[in-house]
Amino acid sequence: MANHVSALKRAKQNTIKRARNRSIRTVVKNHIKAIHLAIEKKDVNEAQTCLSNAIPVINKASSKGVFHKRNASRKISRLTRHVNALAS
Repeated sequence: MANHVSALKRAKQNTIKRARNRSIRTVVKNHIKAIHLAIEKKDVNEAQTCLSNAIPVINKASSKGVFHKRNASRKISRLTRHVNALAS
């Protein structure tokens, strides 16, 4: 365990940040899962609605530093491709 005051503070901050990142990551996963379920059901309207709800959530997670900018962009791109393939 940390002994210095600064190390104790850093450990505490890491714990708080880890909990916040986990909750944000879970929300993103749930949005992505909803899109995949809509795609499996072949429901175009629901898939497009879920995608439009998921894109801002993924971008916000990226801006918070939970995901890298390129990772978020890749997720959005792949989900959009799947939904567009379903629509056509």
